[in-house]
Amino acid sequence: MIVKDLEKGSEASPTDGDNAVANVLLVDDDLKVLAMLERALASTTIRVTTVSTGTEALSLLQVQTFDVVVSDIQMPGISGLKLLRAVREYDLDLPIVLMTGQPNLNGAAMAVEYGALQYLIKPVSIEKLRAIVARAVGFGRIARLKRQCATEYGSGCFYVGDRAGIEAKLDRALQSLWMAYQPIVCADGAVFAHEAFLRSDEAMLPHPGAVLKAAERLRRIPDVGRAVRDLVAADVGARPDASLVFVNLHTEDLLDPLLYLPSAPLSRIAHKIVLELTDRAPVDDVKDVAVRIRRLRELGFRVAIDDLGAGQAGLATLSQLEPEFVKLDISLIRDIHRDSTKQKIVLSLIQVCHAMDKAVIAEGVEREEERSVLVAAGCDFLQGFLFGRPGPFLGAEARDLAARGAA
Repeated sequence: MIVKDLEKGSEASPTDGDNAVANVLLVDDDLKVLAMLERALASTTIRVTTVSTGTEALSLLQVQTFDVVVSDIQMPGISGLKLLRAVREYDLDLPIVLMTGQPNLNGAAMAVEYGALQYLIKPVSIEKLRAIVARAVGFGRIARLKRQCATEYGSGCFYVGDRAGIEAKLDRALQSLWMAYQPIVCADGAVFAHEAFLRSDEAMLPHPGAVLKAAERLRRIPDVGRAVRDLVAADVGARPDASLVFVNLHTEDLLDPLLYLPSAPLSRIAHKIVLELTDRAPVDDVKDVAVRIRRLRELGFRVAIDDLGAGQAGLATLSQLEPEFVKLDISLIRDIHRDSTKQKIVLSLIQVCHAMDKAVIAEGVEREEERSVLVAAGCDFLQGFLFGRPGPFLGAEARDLAARGAA
């Protein structure tokens, strides 16, 4: 018996506070079971559509909107698990309930990983199935509202079970990836270098943090790192007059063997590249980090610590990386002209860094008053909206004129 207590079936009760009709798609290759399920779920508040194959279900989902999908797992061709994964490629919010009479641990794990709302083992009581479908309708509507907020406000947030959808979006982000460059200037406003920032045309990953969060969740940080390094290499390599470029590394990038290849595109222009590692993420978990940094220097790269003052690992990171450049976090720079404590801290950091032969870059400079305090304190280089926002790579002469004009 696939579904228990069918004879007792009463109509499914409406979702609390919502009288809208819910559209449910039933998928099962057993026509008898399909008919039983249809009779069990159909009511004045639930409209049921049935198909007997995963292929039919996918075709129907392309042209019709459903609130819930209830599918058998064991089907020829496109199984319930394959159907789930295919749907998640383009719809992260459609609730999908999977049922099986032959449960196994691997199938359950995959169902959870790819976002099944429920994994049911047959036989399932009618009351339980109706309750699950009603619950799924509510969850689906809430999820779509949350997704709408994420899209409109650019939060880049993800929800449990989004793996297949995130994979598709990360792939699209990588395909549309491009680099923007922000000037780093001397005290007089002349361009010294640029920092490269990743950008993507994927609307659901609207900023670098969202792209990295997706890559971290999928354990695909190396894919992003390689794409960024190749793009920077192409931009810088195309301009013989290009100034120094700062390129951000994730700590996991230090574990990527391709980073150390002399033949890698970025390695070929290593003398023009400064690799940035953030103080927010300690490198303690990276084995032989000092050896790895030495190998990068042998290729010609220089090293910078980013966000100094924002993380907890400043001293450890300084001693392990021995950077040529230290970048002061924006939290120390913002409104420094109004905060005497910040001024003392920044002055002390600059003096200590200079004593260790390290150049200091102040990030996030947005006001002339901030620039004046930092120059007076002896800061070597400045970066922020006061001197230019991230944008396309420019020739040296155009960059210098743009930066001087902004200053």
